[in-house]
Amino acid sequence: MPFGGTTYDPERDKERLKTQLFNVWALMKDGRWRTLEQISARVGCPEASVSARLRDFRKRKFGGHTVEREYVKRGLFKYRLIVNEDY
Repeated sequence: MPFGGTTYDPERDKERLKTQLFNVWALMKDGRWRTLEQISARVGCPEASVSARLRDFRKRKFGGHTVEREYVKRGLFKYRLIVNEDY
């Protein structure tokens, strides 16, 4: 997995991030709308981690997928993953 960043430590972070990425992918690849709270509850990782994994999916090195965001109310958003057809 091509994770990186200034605070990334492969020994500490690689397996955790890989598992999070796989679990969020497995849930979101169906293209349904979900809030961060809903995704977090289903995959068992914090909302901040879910948000980071959704951002990862947008990156070319993770497939360059589309992650749509829609306002619900009072700062709440829902998200859906549109899988890149070239992936």
